[in-house]
Amino acid sequence: MVWEKDPLVQKVCELYDQISSLESLKPSKDVNMLFTQLVLTCMPPSPIDVTKLCKRIQEIRFKLIRLCGEAEGLLESHFSTILGSYENPLHHLNIFPYYSNYLKLSLLEFDILKKQCSDYVPIKVAFVGSGPLPLTSIVLASFHLTTTSFHNYDIDPSANSKALQLVSSDPDLSERMFFHTTDIMDVTYALKDYDVVFLAALVGMDKDAKVRVIDHLAKYMAPGAVLMLRSAHGARAFLYPVVDPCDLTGFEVLSVFHPTDEVINSVVIARKVPTTKHTVENPKLPNKCSDIDMFSPLLNHVNLIEELDIEDQLS
Repeated sequence: MVWEKDPLVQKVCELYDQISSLESLKPSKDVNMLFTQLVLTCMPPSPIDVTKLCKRIQEIRFKLIRLCGEAEGLLESHFSTILGSYENPLHHLNIFPYYSNYLKLSLLEFDILKKQCSDYVPIKVAFVGSGPLPLTSIVLASFHLTTTSFHNYDIDPSANSKALQLVSSDPDLSERMFFHTTDIMDVTYALKDYDVVFLAALVGMDKDAKVRVIDHLAKYMAPGAVLMLRSAHGARAFLYPVVDPCDLTGFEVLSVFHPTDEVINSVVIARKVPTTKHTVENPKLPNKCSDIDMFSPLLNHVNLIEELDIEDQLS
């Protein structure tokens, strides 16, 4: 099939032209309308394989992902500023238009984490690319991992300043949430302290950058620690970078799932394998890409696309 002539691809390209011509990506009527149209266009399940698109469409996709990332950052910054003006910001999180999506995605991630790591509750979690509105950390810390400490990493000092303002008035979260202003590529042995590391979808905007971050985490995370990554599937790959499970060198990929509702991101969960002399000398050892589990949480609002054949399907 010639994907370039697909109506969905043509619509995405049309929206890219309109979005790229905007003077600013700060929240406004036009910005909100165009990105809403883009999300609604890409949301339905689609057989599109973005790796098979022509070079011109690939370039549009890469540029569109960057525009989406910029717009998302500006949107989060805008609402973080508003929330920070309240006496108790965490009591008003529902003013953020995608708060319900974060509730669903965080619950999904917690369910898969609990299924794969039922023998312990993580003591320390890192979230890489937390941004000015660290909703995943806040939701997990508030509702699911209520004794865990969360270390949030972002390269932008203003993002961390705004994020800190949100939790500073909460007596519990202010004691369990920490913010580090640094490039994760400069964090080395401190990564061994974390039981779980979350990698935000927009850390590493293209495949090469994403793989560099993953390789860095594989080098310094503790053996047995868990990595949770956000990816994209089908037409949703016009919005976010795709993580190929076979790119997770140094990790055993445990599960992949693709929501088909308004939760846009797919999630990949993997476990750091013990480092040996052989894996250091030959960093491109294959992981178990042919033996990946498809997680099926017992939630009515999520349908999962079965992508890989496995012997022992979770139910």
